[in-house]
Amino acid sequence: MSTDDFRESGLTFPEGFTFGTATASYQIEGAAAEDGRKPSIWDTFSHTPGKVANGDTGDVAVDFYHHVDEDLDLIKSLGIQAYRLSIAWPRVVPDGVGAVNEKGLDFYEKVIDGLIARDIQPVVTLYHWDLPQVLEDRGGWTNRETSYAFAQFAKAVGERLGDRVAVWTTLNEPWCAAYLGYANGHHAPGRQEELASLQAVHHLNLAHGLALIELRKVVTKPDVKYSVTNNLASVYAADPSNPEDVDAKRQIEALRNRAFTDPQLRGVLPADLVEDTKHITDWSFVLDGDLELIHQPIDLVGINYYNTDLVARGAEHSTQGSPFPGATRVDFLEQPGPFTAMGWNIEPKGLFDLLVSTHELYPEYDLVITENGAAYDDVVTTDADGNRAVHDPERIDFLRRHFVAAHRAIEAGVPLVGYFVWSLMDNFEWAFGYEKRFGIVHVDYDTQVRTKKDSALWYTKLAETGVIPE
Repeated sequence: MSTDDFRESGLTFPEGFTFGTATASYQIEGAAAEDGRKPSIWDTFSHTPGKVANGDTGDVAVDFYHHVDEDLDLIKSLGIQAYRLSIAWPRVVPDGVGAVNEKGLDFYEKVIDGLIARDIQPVVTLYHWDLPQVLEDRGGWTNRETSYAFAQFAKAVGERLGDRVAVWTTLNEPWCAAYLGYANGHHAPGRQEELASLQAVHHLNLAHGLALIELRKVVTKPDVKYSVTNNLASVYAADPSNPEDVDAKRQIEALRNRAFTDPQLRGVLPADLVEDTKHITDWSFVLDGDLELIHQPIDLVGINYYNTDLVARGAEHSTQGSPFPGATRVDFLEQPGPFTAMGWNIEPKGLFDLLVSTHELYPEYDLVITENGAAYDDVVTTDADGNRAVHDPERIDFLRRHFVAAHRAIEAGVPLVGYFVWSLMDNFEWAFGYEKRFGIVHVDYDTQVRTKKDSALWYTKLAETGVIPE
């Protein structure tokens, strides 16, 4: 199966398949200091000179906080069935622990009720990286107490919204929070400590399990589903016939994928991960009973997919291109294009392979693609009547090919039940600020005017018919 095989149209998804779109709180909300919200690690990081492109911050972002009704109407107009949003921890529990900010919960209640009124399924992520800064000051995810604080935050949200939210997702991409935040410092809080990043891996996993325990105490919706989202990768060996390259592949799969999925879905810590990282830690911060706490029953496994990794065994002490702690003698190799504006390779076969391999490893779980999309350098055009448009054929081609890959995975027996396009609209793209645009809706950051791109119109056809359009 080659990349060129993924351009079919006319394929029909099964009845009941969910077509959605997604955003994250810090990337869209703005209102960073309104109604009791206090700083998160991303407020601090983005206000630190040199950390984010152009000195951009999420202070305003796309001002979703003040455009809720307009943006929910926009989602409705796309014809999609579900919207994945995240809850800002520092808006709900501003000090990380303790008093709950009712105004923060009022805001999210308005969003959830607005979605339901428009017949859109609310899918809520509890952690999309905006840790309260006060908790980072106490050690952040290196501190075990942060996991318990997260569970209490989850309980507070569940108590208010647990009769309405359709799907609860505990964590989004914990490897980004752990490795980019604590190992290579490219994300908040910007630390570069290998031991800290592995402590963060465990405490994020622990937070996942503890949050599920608390949610189940307070959620009352009878048909609710629970999930977690990891950005798993299809990792390929540069030379599949070379045992050294194959072992490099295994090493990265352990760090990137199984460090999270094995504790979450199997209740075990991968033995090869422990062996690979023994020069950093003995993992003594994993206490008796922790893996049982982490391994809580869930209904869906979320997968975020953008590109693939190609690795080879490198020279002694080589860490070329690696954000991972302990990934010595592993080189991440440049891959053939084409590429998105992020410089990421476009490989829909990687999505197919990832869905199939995840199902093989964890066959009892339904899968959902919780993020997939692409950044391109979009241009707004205006006709003689003042009508705005964004023609983005590259994004349409990207989406079509990845939806074809998803469809083929279903044909191969993968229980894939939904697909959320990233992102609903252009927004604050973390360390890239406002330079990279992933949205299927364009946002003019000066005026906050929203314009549907051609990809949004294409996606509406797919969502309304279940058939991949031309």
